[in-house]
Amino acid sequence: MAQLFKPVTNTIARASLLAGAAVPFIIMFAGSAISQSNYNTKQGVNLDQPVPFSHQHHVQELGIDCRFCHTSVEKSATAGIPSTDTCMMCHSQIWTDSPLLEPIRTSFATGKQIKWSTDDEPGWNKVAKVPEFVFFNHSIHVNRGISCNECHGAIQKMPLTNKGKPFFMKWCLDCHRNPEKALYKDPEHPEMSGKQQVFNLYRKFQAGDKLTPREYAISNGQTYTPTEAEKKHAGEMIKKFNIKKATLEDCSICHR
Repeated sequence: MAQLFKPVTNTIARASLLAGAAVPFIIMFAGSAISQSNYNTKQGVNLDQPVPFSHQHHVQELGIDCRFCHTSVEKSATAGIPSTDTCMMCHSQIWTDSPLLEPIRTSFATGKQIKWSTDDEPGWNKVAKVPEFVFFNHSIHVNRGISCNECHGAIQKMPLTNKGKPFFMKWCLDCHRNPEKALYKDPEHPEMSGKQQVFNLYRKFQAGDKLTPREYAISNGQTYTPTEAEKKHAGEMIKKFNIKKATLEDCSICHR
């Protein structure tokens, strides 16, 4: 009788061993899925803000230059947030009684600026942020002609600002290892500096100008695969800017 049930017992034992061996992989897969989900990255999630600000209205519809509000984006590591005085340049004349803008009016009247939210005080909630141990410099990217949309997604189309890209380390490294993907010159305006090109591109979006395939992808926050000719031209720019690709992969570039 024991011999009769032995094959069945062995099969069950093997199945149990296989199931047990699969558990770590299942846990790893589940953990990876959760860590890369919008629940964790907050990509595409609108956060509560003191005032619901629309980039779509201010940038795309009204044509306000990014630098009007983000005054330090081309010369500093941080882009900066507008002071209440900046907001009131317009809103002392328009939407003067809007309940949505009451925090702005109160801030202006009291002289107490709305700052980044902290545990002790409410304020603006950071949408696109990197961990505290990661350093990112806005100015170097803008001055090399890297569009804001490369990192922020189709920011000019957002009625409420959300995180356009996941900000995974591998995502940053892919660009650092292959800067040819992002470096380019507007074929219609090769005389422009990198930062001039960045902000002129938003003008083209606003005006409805004809866009190159790359510019169309940028306008929608999509990843663009350059042609061989574009890669060659980007290679020339890498030499011009004296960019050392191996250095861009150095840990100290971002972890300081």
